[in-house]
Parts: sequence; C-alpha cells; structure tokens
Amino acid sequence: MQRVYDFLKKAETYYLATIDGDQPRVRPFGTIHMFENKLYIQTGKAKPVSRQIAANPKVELCAFQDGVWLRVACELVEDDRPEARKAMLDAYPDLRAMYDENDGNTQVFYMQNATATISSFTSAPVVIRF
Repeated sequence: MQRVYDFLKKAETYYLATIDGDQPRVRPFGTIHMFENKLYIQTGKAKPVSRQIAANPKVELCAFQDGVWLRVACELVEDDRPEARKAMLDAYPDLRAMYDENDGNTQVFYMQNATATISSFTSAPVVIRF
C-alpha cells in the first residue's frame, strides 16, 4: 500500500472513474492521504462524484508518471468521522479555502478490497492488494 501511496503522491494528479447510470465518468483528483493505515481520497458531498460513489462504490483510478502507470480498482467506503476529514485537510491545507471538516460538505473515503497494478512497457506488471 505504501508503494501505491508514494506513486499517487508523486504523480499529484490521478483520474477517478465512476459510473453515472450507464455512463462512465472520469475526472482528475489530487488528494491521496494515508490515515490509520488506509488510503483516503476527498471530495465534496455537493458534487456529482459523491452521488455516483453512493450509488456504486466500485471505482477505478489511474495515474501516469515517468513511463509507468498505476491503476487501482477498489471500493470506496465513506469515513464520516471528523478526525478523518481533519487529517485529510491538514495534509492539503490549500483545500481549507473551500472545505472544513465540520462544514457538512467535506467527504473522505478510504479504499477497500483494492487491487493496484503498476505497469510499463519495459517491466512485468506488479500487483498489490490491500
């Protein structure tokens, strides 16, 4: 899991795919945080992505850097504790201009049943499950 976190942190931007009815939706994300030995992402409850995750928590994310790409297929589980939201916002202080752990909008999810695959054109894929 540490290797996945390090890759996403270094990449800075990854793309999160959800399902909206029968239509895939992909958008850039930048938050990744390790809290209580779980990988977390953050969004706002007012955003369509929040409703899409609520309807179907199975997502996939993808990032690319230095000729290597990472895909993570997982289920997202909301952690509604203020401590989890605060940890994320403390890790990304620039988000505090838009979010607060007690605003009723900030939402954090941790990855569960995750399968990460690190691939390139020059090496065999590496699979990490967490």
